[in-house]
Amino acid sequence: MASSSSSTVAGASGWLRGKVKAVPSGDCLVIMGNSKGDSPPPERTITLSSLIAPRLARRGGVDEPFAWDSREYLRKLCIGKEVTFKVDYTVPSIGREFGSVFLGVKNVSLLVVSEGWARVRETGQQKGEVSPVLADLLRLEEQAKQQCLGRWSKTPGASELSIRNLPPSAIGDPSNLDAMGLLNANKGRAMQSIVEQVRDGSTIRVYLLPEFQFVQVFVAGIQAPSMGRRAAVETSIETEPVSDEPNGEGSAETRPTLTSAQRLAASTASSNEVSPDPFGKEAKHFTEIRVLHREVRIVLEGVDKFGNLIGSVYYPEGESAKDLALELVENGLAKYLEWSASMMEEDAKRRLKSAELQAKKNRLRIWTNYVPPATNSKAIHDQNFTGKVVEVVSGDCIIVADDSLPFGSPSAERRVNLSSIRCPKMGNPRRDEKPSPYAREAREFLRTRLIGQQVNVSMEYSRKVGLADGPTTASADSRVMDFGSVFLVSSTKVEADGASTLAIPTAGSQHAGVNVGELVVARGFGTVIRHRDFEERSNYYDALLAAESRAIAGRKGIHSAKDPPVMHITDLLTASAKKAKDFLPFLQRVRRMPAIVEYVLSGHRFKLLIPKETCSIAFAFSGVRCPGRDEPFSDEAIALMRRKIMQRDVEIEVETVDRTGTFLGSLWEGKTNVAVTLLEAGLAKLQTSFGSDRIPDAHLLAQAEQSAKRQKLKIWENYVEGEEVSNGSATDSKQKEVLKVVVTEILGGGRFYVQTIGDQRVASIQQQLASLNLQEAPVIGAFNPKKGDIVLAQYSEDNSWNRAMLPLVLEMPNIVTWIVNAPRGAVESPEDKFEVFYIDYGNQEIIPYNQLRPLDASVSSAPGLAQLCSLAYIKVPSLNEDFGHEAAQYFSDMALNSSKELRAMIEDKDASGGKVKGQGTGTVLNVTLIDVEAESTINAAMLKEGLATVEKRKRWDPKEKQIAFEKLEKFQAEARLNRLRMWQYGDIQSDDEDTAPPVRKAGGRR
Repeated sequence: MASSSSSTVAGASGWLRGKVKAVPSGDCLVIMGNSKGDSPPPERTITLSSLIAPRLARRGGVDEPFAWDSREYLRKLCIGKEVTFKVDYTVPSIGREFGSVFLGVKNVSLLVVSEGWARVRETGQQKGEVSPVLADLLRLEEQAKQQCLGRWSKTPGASELSIRNLPPSAIGDPSNLDAMGLLNANKGRAMQSIVEQVRDGSTIRVYLLPEFQFVQVFVAGIQAPSMGRRAAVETSIETEPVSDEPNGEGSAETRPTLTSAQRLAASTASSNEVSPDPFGKEAKHFTEIRVLHREVRIVLEGVDKFGNLIGSVYYPEGESAKDLALELVENGLAKYLEWSASMMEEDAKRRLKSAELQAKKNRLRIWTNYVPPATNSKAIHDQNFTGKVVEVVSGDCIIVADDSLPFGSPSAERRVNLSSIRCPKMGNPRRDEKPSPYAREAREFLRTRLIGQQVNVSMEYSRKVGLADGPTTASADSRVMDFGSVFLVSSTKVEADGASTLAIPTAGSQHAGVNVGELVVARGFGTVIRHRDFEERSNYYDALLAAESRAIAGRKGIHSAKDPPVMHITDLLTASAKKAKDFLPFLQRVRRMPAIVEYVLSGHRFKLLIPKETCSIAFAFSGVRCPGRDEPFSDEAIALMRRKIMQRDVEIEVETVDRTGTFLGSLWEGKTNVAVTLLEAGLAKLQTSFGSDRIPDAHLLAQAEQSAKRQKLKIWENYVEGEEVSNGSATDSKQKEVLKVVVTEILGGGRFYVQTIGDQRVASIQQQLASLNLQEAPVIGAFNPKKGDIVLAQYSEDNSWNRAMLPLVLEMPNIVTWIVNAPRGAVESPEDKFEVFYIDYGNQEIIPYNQLRPLDASVSSAPGLAQLCSLAYIKVPSLNEDFGHEAAQYFSDMALNSSKELRAMIEDKDASGGKVKGQGTGTVLNVTLIDVEAESTINAAMLKEGLATVEKRKRWDPKEKQIAFEKLEKFQAEARLNRLRMWQYGDIQSDDEDTAPPVRKAGGRR
């Protein structure tokens, strides 16, 4: 073989270093230089100077005696090792280089001769074609002959035994090779082999030992880039052996001389050279340096329709065995081949598929220019947390209360969809959708194992889905779902459920536990989603697939041939009140009845499943009431009940049913009366009008309420003993609610916005906003905010980012257009104007599109922190009335621009404003705003400064309100006497202002 130059060689006569890549015979080595990058390095074929080893069999021939043993000695001695070599002489007529090779400090030629595996050739001394150590070689040869070593053995029959009995396939006649018979005889068995040639990265030719069957094996499950086709211009085939192969002996075949027509056809067909595919040479070199002329183990997997053998190739590396297919795919030098992989075991297929996906993500080699398909999933990084499971929504969705947030906080609950699995849907009773087969069983399976348990959660990816639970585009109505892997810390309930124990790969600490997704799939309650390439998936996807295979093999759950269980539940929540009353006797047959809390409707009202009666009921505590919806501490009460009893096994004692069909009674979780828990937390009040003699544990309820009052918890934080006032009723008493507040915006007309001090939602929302990445501006077309959306907006005064609602949209600079409904068209320019309402502060402004950002649903779903209020019992002029601006400025100086401690006493509520749709809309709290330090009210101060008037009294006003009017009228009289502001020209009130309509005379016949 002609030598190839090396970039690291200083001169042809100098000593060179390299690694032995192949050993074609007992006196020949292929040595490669140092590789630079992925490109194959230069290589040289060196024949040991002055040595002649026995020749291996060529096509149609036989081995010379001891030829195989000679080659094996040199192969085991040198293959894959670093050597130093020098070219002693060349013979241009045969295109060979002869040289000296050193393995460390040992001359390889001397070692070969001393063991008797080659003879010394003395000819060529006149031409200088001899080894520099010829004398030493002759001396060692003589010693080997005397000791009868190697080829000089004089043992009778040794020479004949050293000649291999080669099958036809080993000497160029593969026609009679029975590939299917070979497969059937060795299926699944590791066959010891020696790789003789590498055709391309995924095709090798090997000797199957010990029979020396010479076969070509395609590596199972993969395909490496092709090496192309070399042009051949010969018009006849010589009968002598000609070596054209770079990695071993050549092959020759005796063929008749071609006719003129045949020569013309052959010349035309063979002259078309096909270049190697990109990275074809690199893939071949990768395989060569690992398996060429090395002992490997081959597991035959199958035979294709052309009779080619398909097998898995394993080569040694240290103490372990490497999978050649997996190594090629991981390094981006081969692609996954589905038809070939179908012959392999499932685990091996999954490893190859995962390796290809990772190579695509990293754009390794053949995937350098790979363009991933569009996907609606996005990876989530570094969002691991621990918490307790509050609710099992379905077999593949749970709600976990984050331990890092305050206990009982509504914002602590996080919805987690289990990654890469799909369970039967629970349906929707409101749309008359019934649960799918095994949906209830899947949810119950998780409920009994997870509710109230500590779990570790590793969030992995988010996915945008349509409202119909399918993939969607950015322009369609959609929601973002977060997916993660959940691990159950305590495995006492799942020891027999067949899930493996895994660890969450976190940077801080390693939390071991049972993978809940794997648990569900292994029991046959879910299937594994077949993700598209480049679609985000579970970090434990292979374990999920393995669990699914076990479930299918065991015919479990949805994989069973049996009919799914059927359970008919009577839902009394959607039935009439009369039907609910008909069930009352059945629920009172036993004193305490087992139940399951299906849902927390409010702090004191729940949906319960009664398994014994196969019905669902609405249930409320007797004599205990929590704040209603949108009232302070309502969300905290609901959150506490969700943490305590949501989906827990409880016991109830039903006393009666009210006119709406809600059953009233007491509820115990374990030995604890849950109503006591609510009262002790200061999140409920005891209503004695119900009749305490009919309530079990009534004395415990009263003690719990008194304890909360003493500690001034939650709804009792402003409670003062004996401060309750009568509202005019002889049988009912009501304590006014007082809130610690800070004023955030003043609108005029006595209306303003406040935030409640100490509201746990404030810190939670601020924490979530601080964690967002807000550097990149939104891409036009990808983010199209519309009226009513909750977004992030950058406040122009301090450049802070806050939650905002889009009540109005203005388009076209210099032309202001008020849009009542949200525009259907997409944003066209970063300067498109949007009028936003900051729901946490109450202010409103116009900003450009580039100061908006989309907001995650978990942050936008929390209600606004700003509460609209109005100064109670007084009338303040609006901004377009006389003294309106002066009143607003004075109010601002007193409340907005000062550091005064303020408290708002709620006199009544006005819900006529409906839902919040922008500034000045929504429920209004009519309050008395108290300046704690001055021990006076802002309401009175406005009257005293002549910037407001007292509302007109009405005859039907309660006594409490009449007293308040009398006190305020004294301040108004003082301003009128001093002719301050509104009173500077005297009495400003007309005779008919705010008067009641005239009394109608009684009509009808006399």
